[in-house]
Amino acid sequence: MVFSLFKKKKKHNLHTVAFYNLENLFDTIDDPETMDDDFTPEGYKKWTPKRYRKKVYKLAKTISEIGLEATQNAPVLVGIAEVENEMVVQDLINADPLRKINYGYVHYDSPDERGIDTALIYHKDNFEVLFSEPITLMVHNLNGERDTTRDILYVHGILNGEEVHVFVNHWPSRRDGDVETDYKRVEAARTIKGAMAKIEAKYENPNYIIMGDFNDDPDSKSIQLLMSDTNLYNPMEKLRSPERGSANYRRSWSMFDQIMVSHNFFNFEKGTHSFAHANIFDDALLTEWKGKFKGTPYRTYVGRKYIGGYSDHFPVYIQLKYNG
Repeated sequence: MVFSLFKKKKKHNLHTVAFYNLENLFDTIDDPETMDDDFTPEGYKKWTPKRYRKKVYKLAKTISEIGLEATQNAPVLVGIAEVENEMVVQDLINADPLRKINYGYVHYDSPDERGIDTALIYHKDNFEVLFSEPITLMVHNLNGERDTTRDILYVHGILNGEEVHVFVNHWPSRRDGDVETDYKRVEAARTIKGAMAKIEAKYENPNYIIMGDFNDDPDSKSIQLLMSDTNLYNPMEKLRSPERGSANYRRSWSMFDQIMVSHNFFNFEKGTHSFAHANIFDDALLTEWKGKFKGTPYRTYVGRKYIGGYSDHFPVYIQLKYNG
C-alpha cells in the first residue's frame, strides 16, 4: 500500500512539455489577406466544416494523451505550429477531449503569407504567463524580397513556481531545396541566440525550453549553431534513427520537431524541475496502418485526396520531474 501511494506521488511530480505541428489547421473561412483559398469549401481541398471539426477533435484527443501513461495528466505546455488564427486555437482547447482541462494559450498573428502561426497552450494550474511577444524573423529570398515567414513566439512564465523562458518555432521550410534555404534557418538560430543574450543580460542563469518544427535535423548547421556556446541540451539527437523520426518524406525519417532545454534542468534542488525523459508520440492511431507508408504519420490529405488523418508530423515531448 505504501508503494502504491509513493507511485502516485511520483506520477504527480512528472510534467509533460510537448510540441506538435498540426499540419494546416485552417478554419473554413476565406481570409482575403492570406493564401488560404485551398482550405475553403469551394477550394482545392474541399475543406468543409465537418472535416474541420473532425480534425480539431482528433488533434485535441492526441494532445490530451501525450505523456499520459507516465503522468496521468495532460501536458502542462504544448507548443503548436500551423494554426491559421486565434479562433482555431480556441476551437482546439474547447474541443471535447480538452474542454475540461484548464488550458489557456498565447497566440499572435504572424506575417506568414499562408497565414499560419505558432502558439503556446498552457495549463493554468501549472503555468503563469509573465510576458510574451512575437520575435520577427527577418530573412530574404535570393531575389532580395523579404520572406514573410513565421515569427518566433517567446513566452516568459512561471512553471510550478520556477521561472522559464519558452521559445516556440516554425522555421522556414525546405520547399525550395534544403541547401538553397539553409541560410534562412541559420538566421533563425542567430535570432534566438540574440534573444537569449538579452535575457541573460537581465536574468541570472535562466531556464530555457526551446521547441518547434525547425525544418532541420539535430545535426544540421542551424541547430548546431543554436547549440554552440550555449548551455542547451537536445534530447532529440538520441531519438532519431533510420527507423524512427517525427516526420517522413519519401520514406526517409527526419527529426525536424525538437525540444531543447538548458542544463539547469539537470539539477535536483527543491522547487526546480529536472529533465526526466524525451520521446516521440508515435502511437499506432497516429500512423498509416497499411500499404507502403505503413507506420508513417497519418495525415489529413495526400495531395488533394482527403484521407481524414491527423497530421504529417508526430508530436514530440519531454517530461520534467518537479523536485518538491
